[in-house]
Amino acid sequence: MTRVLIVDDQDLVRHGLRMILELGGIEVVGEAPDGLRAVTAAAESQPDVVLMDLRMPGVDGVEATRRIVDAHPDVRVLVLTTFDVDAHVVDALRAGASGFLLKDVTAEALIDAVTAAAAGQPVVAPAVLARMMAHYSARPPIPTRSPPGLADLSDREREILALIGAGRSNAEISAELFISMATVKTHVRHVFAKLGVRDRAQAVILARDAGLEP
Repeated sequence: MTRVLIVDDQDLVRHGLRMILELGGIEVVGEAPDGLRAVTAAAESQPDVVLMDLRMPGVDGVEATRRIVDAHPDVRVLVLTTFDVDAHVVDALRAGASGFLLKDVTAEALIDAVTAAAAGQPVVAPAVLARMMAHYSARPPIPTRSPPGLADLSDREREILALIGAGRSNAEISAELFISMATVKTHVRHVFAKLGVRDRAQAVILARDAGLEP
């Protein structure tokens, strides 16, 4: 059975999430009202997944995510946010979060997301990813660091990473580079493996951090 830790500074939100998860056959092993207590609770309860609010007093969700993932690499953190474009979401992904959901997610989608995260699959609310892509593609990249593994990419792989960072879909990359969808998917898989990213959202952030543009 999947084990979940719920972190939110609102009692009502925590209790509602607990009810949904337990009715869905998921075990809630603990709750925490802030980031500091979340770090302690994660160490004590060893959950498979942490549902993490971002905006909390004291230690916020981003820092709590960083500490939990650093100490327990197998724990998956799912960020819960009320904002579909939130700079904190990007920071949480940089800190090691496995995905993010809007707080108005349906009960069924929440259970599916937790189950997928526990299985090691990336979880990203489509609306949030679409808005994040649009937000980034409208602004030129500003290089902040050279991510590990970037030098290992071939010229074609760097080109594809730059296009991902600009918000292009696989179909758009295929059309722009005049290569098949199967070839695009192969390149994307290799890029993800070399850079150690789990999903497209993290690849977008990495490409922007590296200052890549098409």
